[in-house]
Amino acid sequence: MIEQSVIKVGTEDSVEIERFLDALWMEGGLSDNTLAAYRNDLRGLASWLAAHHASGLVAAGPAQLLEYLAFRYNAGAKVRSSARLLSSLRRFYRYLVRENRIAEDPSARIAAPKLGRPLPTALSEAQVEALLEAPDIGQPLGLRDRAMLELLYACGLRVSELVGLRLGQLNLRQGVVRVFGKGSKERLVPLGEAAVNELERYLAEVRGDLLRGQPSDFLFPGRGGEPLTRQAFWYRIKAYARKAEIRTPLSPHSLRHAFATHLVNHGADLRVVQLLLGHSDLSTTQIYTHVARERLRELHAQHHPRG
Repeated sequence: MIEQSVIKVGTEDSVEIERFLDALWMEGGLSDNTLAAYRNDLRGLASWLAAHHASGLVAAGPAQLLEYLAFRYNAGAKVRSSARLLSSLRRFYRYLVRENRIAEDPSARIAAPKLGRPLPTALSEAQVEALLEAPDIGQPLGLRDRAMLELLYACGLRVSELVGLRLGQLNLRQGVVRVFGKGSKERLVPLGEAAVNELERYLAEVRGDLLRGQPSDFLFPGRGGEPLTRQAFWYRIKAYARKAEIRTPLSPHSLRHAFATHLVNHGADLRVVQLLLGHSDLSTTQIYTHVARERLRELHAQHHPRG
């Protein structure tokens, strides 16, 4: 595990970082989590530079950046983490060049580490059914969680999209939900009969009681009418997975991956899956064709006499 430097980031570096983040925010399309990641990456480099070279971000050269990347690698940083860090540095130094703060980008000639393309962990259809059945629908929270899980799987939503849904985005009569994804891109996604039924029951029977008189236009409000946090719902998903005896490693995207994989396995057109997921680039969606092929290989090996 990489130890965090205790050296305080200098005032000049702090100012440069915040100006850069302000510029990114003005450009739009980045989430608070992404901006926070940029801040952490740059503050980490600034602290290391102050400790090892007594220089700041603006004065850093290619040799120092390479040394920092090597330091992180030797401390156990993963390839994907290093690639993301280098992407942050490149964007920051391109910004400094554009603002005439530096003449050349010190990160420009640094090659990005090669990444393998890991396949997402896909739950089987039986595992998804077990997970959906795990909440105790005899309890208000269980009924709410069943509706959330059904919606998550039926529409392939990100957990952040799910917890941020407002009542006005849901149209049960037409059976669609209007989703605002990354970069505030809007998409309409069909709900499916099972999700509509669970949502109707949740809205009719428990949502008002869970609010306890607090006004809220969030579809799944938490305490005080504010939206349920991603972390809180992810904790509940993991608890339901244990109850359903699902031993496959889960991520917050597991049901989103299952949604896409199961659609492809059943013959859905890849461009339709792209639209439903809200991917801007088809190449991002194409990974699910690899998942489907891996599943076919497993079935062949399991059932074919010469598998």
